[in-house]
Amino acid sequence: MKYSSQSVALPYFIAAIGLFVGQIIFGLAMGLQYVVGDFLFPEIPFNVARMVHTNLLIVWLLFGFMGATYFLIPEEAETELYSPKLALLMFWIFLIAGAATILGYLLVPYSTLAEMTGNNILATMGREFLEQPLLTKIGIVIVALAFLFNITMTMLKGRKTVISIVLLMGLWGLAIFFLFSFYNPGNLVKDKFYWWWVVHLWVEGVWELIMAAILAFVLIKVTGVDREVIEKWLYVIITLALVTGLIGTGHHYFWIGTPSYWQWLGSIFSALEPIPFFAMTVFAFNMVNRRRREHPNKAAVLWALGTGVMAFLGAGVWGFLHTLAPVNYYTHGSQITAAHGHMAFYGAYVLVVLTIISYAMPLLRGRAANSERSQVCEMWAFWLMTISMVFITLFLTAAGILQVWLQRVSDTPMPFMAVQDQIALFYWMRLWAGVVFAAGLVTYLASFFVKGDSKPLIHA
Repeated sequence: MKYSSQSVALPYFIAAIGLFVGQIIFGLAMGLQYVVGDFLFPEIPFNVARMVHTNLLIVWLLFGFMGATYFLIPEEAETELYSPKLALLMFWIFLIAGAATILGYLLVPYSTLAEMTGNNILATMGREFLEQPLLTKIGIVIVALAFLFNITMTMLKGRKTVISIVLLMGLWGLAIFFLFSFYNPGNLVKDKFYWWWVVHLWVEGVWELIMAAILAFVLIKVTGVDREVIEKWLYVIITLALVTGLIGTGHHYFWIGTPSYWQWLGSIFSALEPIPFFAMTVFAFNMVNRRRREHPNKAAVLWALGTGVMAFLGAGVWGFLHTLAPVNYYTHGSQITAAHGHMAFYGAYVLVVLTIISYAMPLLRGRAANSERSQVCEMWAFWLMTISMVFITLFLTAAGILQVWLQRVSDTPMPFMAVQDQIALFYWMRLWAGVVFAAGLVTYLASFFVKGDSKPLIHA
C-alpha cells in the first residue's frame, strides 16, 4: 500500500466475501425450492429466501464498492483518507444493521417486522428489492452520507483524476437515486415508475460509472498503459452508458400504464445499451494487449478481462434479446428475465468487485501478488464460477423460451403452474450448475489460504 489509510478497505472486502457466501447459500436453497416446493417450508418460505438472496447481493456489492473506493481514492488523490476512523465506524454500523435486517427477515413475520420498524409512519416496505424496513433505509442513508463525506473531503484535499471524478459521480448518483425508495405513492403506476428510478438507474446507470472507474484503475495498475489513454476510453464509455441507460429506463415502462411513446424510447435506447458494454470489453483487451509490463498478479488481469466479456454478454446481449417492445410483450416476467439478471449482475458487478479484491488483497497483506499456487487456485475459481454462470443463464433461457411458448404464444396456452411442471427439467439443471458455482466459490475462498512464495512489492 502507498497509504496506510487504504487498510480500511480490508474489513469491507472480507465482509463482502462473507455476504457473497450467504447469498449463494440462499440461492441454492431457492433453486431446490423451485423443484421441491416444500423444502425448508414453513421455516424459510420461498419469498423469504428470495428476499434474503437478493438483499445480500445488493449489500455485499455495496460493501465491495465501498472497499474499492477506500482503496483507490487515496492513491488517485495522492493523500491519506480524510478519516479512517469514520470509515471503520460506518463499516460496523452498516454490517450490524445489515445483519439485523437479514435476521429480521428470517425470524419475524414480514408484517410484524413492518409494524416493529415504523412502516405505519412512512410506508416503504413490501416492494421487490426495496423490502428493507424504514429504519434500515434510514441507516443506509446515514452510512452513505458519511461515506460520501469522507471520500469527497479526501478528494478535495488531493489530486483530482478522471477515475476519481467518475467514481464519485457514480457514488453520489447511487445515494441520490436511493432516496426514491422512500417515495411510495398510492397510485400503482407512479409507484412502479419511480421504483425503477432506484432499481434501473442503479444497475443500468450510476453503477456502470462505478464499474468503469474501478476497472480503469485496475487496468492502469496491471498494464502500465498511460493514464491519458485509459481516461479517453473512460470518457467514451461513461457517455455511452449514461445516454443509453438513462432513457433506456423506458424498457421498464412498456406495460405498466405509461404513455405509449415509452415503447419507442425504451426500445430504441435499450437497443443501444450493449454498445458501452462492448466498448468496455474492447477497452479491457486493448489495454492488456498494449501493456508495458507483465504484472505478477495474473489472476487480477483474468478477472478484469472476464468483467468486460461477461458484462457484455449478460447486460448487453441477453438484455437486448428481450428489450424490444414487440418481443418484450411476450417475454416480460418470464425466466428469460431471470437469465438476463443472473448473467448481467455476475458479469458487470460481481466480477468487477472480485477484480479489485484480487488486485488489492495481496497489497493489503504486504505483497504485490499471491503465490503462483494461490493464483492458479483463484483462476480455477474464476473458470468454475464463470462457466457455471453461463450454463445457469442458458438453462434459464431455455426454460424461458419454452415458458413463453406454452403460456403466451401457443394457440392453447397452458396455466402458469402447468407450464412450471413442463420446464422443471431446466430448473434441475440450473440447480446443478449452481452447485458447481458454489464449488467455484469454495475454491475462491481456499485461494486465500494457499501457501507459496508470494511476489515481492516491486509493482505496487
